[in-house]
Parts: sequence; C-alpha cells; structure tokens
Amino acid sequence: MKTSMFPLLVVVVSLAIPAGAAERHMMQPRVPADKLAEARALTSPLPSSPEIVEQGKALYHGKGTCFNCHGKDGDGNGPVAVQLNPSPRNFQHHGFWRHRTEGEIFWVIKNGSVGTSMVGFGGQLTDEEIWSIIQYERSFAGEHGPGMMGHGEDMGPMMGPGGGMGGMGGCEGEQCGR
Repeated sequence: MKTSMFPLLVVVVSLAIPAGAAERHMMQPRVPADKLAEARALTSPLPSSPEIVEQGKALYHGKGTCFNCHGKDGDGNGPVAVQLNPSPRNFQHHGFWRHRTEGEIFWVIKNGSVGTSMVGFGGQLTDEEIWSIIQYERSFAGEHGPGMMGHGEDMGPMMGPGGGMGGMGGCEGEQCGR
C-alpha cells in the first residue's frame, strides 16, 4: 500500500514545481545588469491623467498588441500566453509593480527581454506611446500599485543599496508575490 502512494506523491510534487518557478520568475529583473542603471534613470515625461491612461488602453489593445500575451485585463493570460515560457508578466500582481521602476518597464517594452518571448517594440511604438501604455498597465494593479514606480535610484527588484534586501525586511510570502 505504501508503494502505491509513491506515484501520486511524485505527480503532486511535479505539479507544484512549475507553479513555484512561475512565482520566482515574477521577481526576476528583465533588464540586463549592464543596462539596469540606465533603465532605472528613465522617468516618464507624461503627466498622470485619465486621458493618458485611455491612450495607453487603446495602444495596449490595438497597435501594441500587448493583450495577446498579457491578457485583456493584464493578468498574464492572453490568448497566446499558454505557449510562452516563461509566462508573460501579470500586471495585476502587486509584486510586479513593487519591485521595479517605471524606467525598467519602459526599457523592456522598448528593447525586449532576452530569455523570454517579449520582443522590443521600439520600432513600432514611440517613446510617448510606451509611456502611455505603462500608465494603463499600472491601472491593473488597483490598490496594490504602484510601489516603486519612479522611485529607488539605488533600488532594484528586491535590492537595496549594496545589493541587500533594502528596507523590504526580507520580503517573503504572498504579500510580496513569492
């Protein structure tokens, strides 16, 4: 009887591994280390406004085609998301916004992300269009956003000055997206 439980245990453990991997990938920075300072220095030239959010929404669902991967509600479950590894970012997840600057997000949209299916849209979208898309994507976070958006000169995803955990207090658990 004990040996018949072993295959079930293997299946349960195997199913748990991909979920954990997806959560770990959520916090991984997508800007190359040698470009991180440059990306973090970027800030939006656009004012925060409902009009800019509406422009970003039109681009997200239209010219930018963001919804195909990230979903119509920004949950990372767009029509082609199931085919992608790693899975697309979930803009509703507060951990996504909490641990990166708006400049990092801009950099990835413009230049793409090595090791993922995220291609650079710098040839299709103007810088202003990218910034407006970011304002719309930020709206997916609801009460959880925007976290570090636009802050943290020396702060990267989960990193403080000197590479430590910064003021995050060892961010663990559901509240931090891990």
